[in-house]
Amino acid sequence: MTVSSAYGAKPARSAQSIRNGELAQIHLAKQQLGMDDESYRNVLWTVARVKSAADLDWSGRKRVLDHMKACGFKVQSKKLATAHKPLAMTKEAIEAKISMQLKELGQNWPYAYGVGRRIFPAISRFEFLDVEQLGKVSSALERTIRFRKQKENGNG
Repeated sequence: MTVSSAYGAKPARSAQSIRNGELAQIHLAKQQLGMDDESYRNVLWTVARVKSAADLDWSGRKRVLDHMKACGFKVQSKKLATAHKPLAMTKEAIEAKISMQLKELGQNWPYAYGVGRRIFPAISRFEFLDVEQLGKVSSALERTIRFRKQKENGNG
């Protein structure tokens, strides 16, 4: 175990992944600044003496990015995934999905009622589950399907 991984630091990125990220930023800058292909290639030639971003070395990519930032390019950070995305499905749509999952498992609705009862013991009836809770029942059924498929593939 390396010292950096022991303290929870991110693993080092490879040179190729850094290069790809910088090239992606250059192309995003081109879009954000509204450059046509001719002006973009003129900038590449003027700043780094290359005809294509693929030909840029590390210092060339840095010079081009610095130039684009000076022209108004704003680097956008990656959006972090939210802990819980709002569900886009309606209650009826999730119930239809559960129905398909039950068919795949070879089970009927009482099986889903049992799963719901196990996950949410305080809810007296399956019909009282809200959209988020139904989504969790569907996720549990999906995990069961995956587990059974893995089990079949492992023994088959």
